[in-house]
Amino acid sequence: MHVVATAGHVDCGKSTLVRALTGMEPDRWEEERRRGLTIDLGYAWTILPSGQDVAFVDVPGHERFLGNMLAGIGPAPVVCFVVAADEGWQAQSSDHRDAIAALGIEYGVVVLSRVDLAPGRVGDVLARTRRELAGTGLRNAPAVAVSATEGTGLAELRATLDGVLAGVPSPTISGRLRLWVDRSFTITGSGTVVTGTLAAGTLVQGDRLQLFGHNGSRPVVVRGLQSRDTSYSSLGPVNRVALNLRDVSAADIRRGDALLTPEAWPITGVVGIHRTTGVPYTDVPEQLMVHAGTAAVPARLRPFGPDHARLVLGRRLPLVLGDRLILRDPGSRSVLGGAQILDADPPALRRRGDGVHWAERLAGLDATGDVLGEVAGRGAVQEQHLRRLGLLPAHHAEAPSGVFVFGDWWVHAPLFEAWQHRLRTALEVLLERDPLAPGLSQGAARDLLKLPDEWLLTPVVRDAGLEQEGGHVRLPGSHANLGAAGSAVAELERRFAADAFHAPEADELGTLGLGVRELAAAERAGRLLRLRDGVVLLPTAPALAMRELARLEQPFTTSQARQVLGTTRRVAVPLLEYLDARGWTRRLDAGHRTVVR
Repeated sequence: MHVVATAGHVDCGKSTLVRALTGMEPDRWEEERRRGLTIDLGYAWTILPSGQDVAFVDVPGHERFLGNMLAGIGPAPVVCFVVAADEGWQAQSSDHRDAIAALGIEYGVVVLSRVDLAPGRVGDVLARTRRELAGTGLRNAPAVAVSATEGTGLAELRATLDGVLAGVPSPTISGRLRLWVDRSFTITGSGTVVTGTLAAGTLVQGDRLQLFGHNGSRPVVVRGLQSRDTSYSSLGPVNRVALNLRDVSAADIRRGDALLTPEAWPITGVVGIHRTTGVPYTDVPEQLMVHAGTAAVPARLRPFGPDHARLVLGRRLPLVLGDRLILRDPGSRSVLGGAQILDADPPALRRRGDGVHWAERLAGLDATGDVLGEVAGRGAVQEQHLRRLGLLPAHHAEAPSGVFVFGDWWVHAPLFEAWQHRLRTALEVLLERDPLAPGLSQGAARDLLKLPDEWLLTPVVRDAGLEQEGGHVRLPGSHANLGAAGSAVAELERRFAADAFHAPEADELGTLGLGVRELAAAERAGRLLRLRDGVVLLPTAPALAMRELARLEQPFTTSQARQVLGTTRRVAVPLLEYLDARGWTRRLDAGHRTVVR
């Protein structure tokens, strides 16, 4: 299916034209039919001569209902621009033209309606219409003169529409989905139904989506799908779709809400924009109405020159790089121009000069995106976030030069190198100040570098040539530096060489100048082994003990172990417990152990 939105000034015959093409009544409200004035969006569909299905979104032309018109035309890729031959180009025609230009719509048909009322004016009206549309994507659109009441030109219009739709690029049928809601209502026996134009992606019955809008965010399930009053198990783009949603009230959904693939879209309240059409931003009022999809939200504009600006939205929306916006003056109701999003998640401007720096970067961006600039601006960013912003394709993407990839994290190379330098410098300063320090704890190292994810510490340590052990980061070989305690440890090693299990008492250690910090450093250096109750031995003592214990008749007692090792109970008990913990010996009861063979 293709979806075509009408456009044109009030009372130019848009609804009459749609009625003649489809045989359906697009005006849904009794008041519209009574007054002969379209107030809200109408919907109808037909089959063209080629067999191609086409749906029409009929929009109001009156300036009072411009917001409704913009909601209808926003998601539609093709336009049927109508100008009445008897009235010619009108003020509302300019508003609709400006909206089409702002949205960048490039496919459509120009229809000169009511030619039966002014057959002699067709040439002049068409010439004026061509001049007015010269700055839009419809500058070269085919034109057809019709009379909906008499049927003149309708066959040619159908054929022309067929030709235009054949040239429209195929939409994306896979990937993330964003459906802007234009209606919500309740059907007895079915519950809540919402409608919209599906421009990309595929909907499947049973899909779990995220409803985001005026009342926050909530998960919903697609209970059923319809298009053109027919049920489907799945629907692709471009399509007018009706979704029956489970577990949500129609009162909780409004025009301007969106149904999204969960966790796939950024929800933003601030965007950086580029002027595509209309008034320079330096001449635009600060307070605006912004139209995106079917949503209309108040916003505050901060210009950075005539062509770039920062837009603070009154309500957060699911917007990405490249999205088109319409800026409207809420006072005069006129369209001020169009904008394209270049930065869907700009940084906060906290310090003096931040705005200038960000504006310079924004001026260098385009709608294709700048992955390197985004990573550089953030320092480190997760790949999934880049995809949400529209900077990466849905699947595999190569990182640009200057970006390191660690798992899901993309890190700017200069920042990664700065992390390494800062960490190494901090460890050198610490070692100079305190040679016995075990290094920086991993938590302190992460805090020092302000890492966005603790997992990133591992590649920083690795690539900086540092060591990570026992919950600490240290310089290579720094654990072997015992400073002034080195001679005291050497003295203990000489004593243990003569008697491996003669552990010094606490006062002896104190006399040697070996306190808790010195002993801990010696243990990290692999020079000593600390057991409970302050017992200190060489790291080789457990293996030597096992050699002697294996010679005993099994099982053995603590007393027998003490005797064969030639030591005291103060040493034997912690040593045996150490061997138990290693699984080298096994305690059988309160008084017996056995060597594990």
